[in-house]
Amino acid sequence: MAALADKFAVNLKSERLRRKLSQEALAAKAGLSVSYISMLERGQRTPPLDTLESLAKALSVSPTSLLS
Repeated sequence: MAALADKFAVNLKSERLRRKLSQEALAAKAGLSVSYISMLERGQRTPPLDTLESLAKALSVSPTSLLS
C-alpha cells in the first residue's frame, strides 16, 4: 500500500504544479486545508475516496490518473 500512497503523492504534486496552482489554491478548490494538501504530497496521509474525487475534480483529471 505504501507504493500506491507514494505514487499518489508524486502524481498529486505533479498535477498541481502542471496547472501552476499553489497548495493554497488547490486546497481552496478542493475544499481542504493547506496542511492536509501538504501531508498528501509528502505521502504522510492517504486520502479517502471522497477526497480523492474532490482533488481529481479540482485538478480536472480522473481519480485513477492520480493513482497510476
